[in-house]
Amino acid sequence: MSDMNLVVLDMAGTTVADGGLVERAFTAAAERLGEDPATMIDHVRATMGESKISVFRHLFGGDETRAQEANLAFEEAYGELVSGGLIAPVPGAAEAIADLRGEGRTVVLTTGFARVTQDAILDALGWRDLVGSTLCPADAGGRGRPHPDMVLAALLRTGAVDDVRRIVVAGDTSYDMLSGVRSGAGIVAGVLTGAHDEAALKEHGATHVLASVAELPGLIREREA
Repeated sequence: MSDMNLVVLDMAGTTVADGGLVERAFTAAAERLGEDPATMIDHVRATMGESKISVFRHLFGGDETRAQEANLAFEEAYGELVSGGLIAPVPGAAEAIADLRGEGRTVVLTTGFARVTQDAILDALGWRDLVGSTLCPADAGGRGRPHPDMVLAALLRTGAVDDVRRIVVAGDTSYDMLSGVRSGAGIVAGVLTGAHDEAALKEHGATHVLASVAELPGLIREREA
């Protein structure tokens, strides 16, 4: 297979090292709402990569008002941590993205966060000009991972390829892998710099498991050859 020209990359844990800020922000959000985070943290860890509003809907039993309050508190807490300089690029990530774009590939960054948080991360890293396109769940009809919507939205918005088998998806969670598989992507690469281990990534459909996203350009070139 050649011309894998659309590369859809997750952010936190894959291209962005946030040092566990998701759990810290969740804990802060739960406490602001008077909830005990210890009763919820296992579900949060298991669903890393999923749209955060979906996580809160589950945790609050479908109570939409409570879920929206929790999601807002989470996004505010995460934004405060990001603005405090507590994130950094995964080593080699920026270079890998530049390499991929230099080869003429379209790179899209995706996230389970809301747009305001995604933008805060991009600004904190100075990545506004690094990629041509970014997507959050709201940009794809509101459904985040494990649905394939963001990957397919990337295809529709960019027109970079005419066959889903020419899409590359990379992420650090089982939900990233499910999203890639369900989209029909030709490469679904798990990376070991984030939430889930090799066994979980493979169990949920990873075609390849890499030490980090820095290895992705080489994998794609090898696949094309």
